[in-house]
Amino acid sequence: MSEISAEQVAHLANLARIDLSKEEIESLTTDLGQIVEAVAKVTEVAGPNVPATSHPVPLTNVFRDDVVRPSLTVEQALAAAPDRLGDKFKVPPILDEE
Repeated sequence: MSEISAEQVAHLANLARIDLSKEEIESLTTDLGQIVEAVAKVTEVAGPNVPATSHPVPLTNVFRDDVVRPSLTVEQALAAAPDRLGDKFKVPPILDEE
C-alpha cells in the first residue's frame, strides 16, 4: 500500500503552483508511492554500519588554487565599454526596480 495519497499530491502541486489533471495526480501518486517503497527497501538493507553517501565514488576537487597575478587595469578593462559609470560598466536596467 502506498504511503502517498492523491490528496497529498494535489496539495503539493497546489503549493508548487502546478496545475495537474486528475489523471496526472493519479499517475504521480502511483509513481511517488513506488519511489517511497524503493527507498524503504534500500533503508532496510542499509544497516547502521553502512555510511550514507551522495555519490557511489569519492569526489575530488578539480580546480586549481587561486593565485593572485597581474591582470587588466580598470582603464584597460573599460576601454571598449559602450558606457561606464566611474570604475564600473554601466548597463541598462533589466527589472522595473529603482
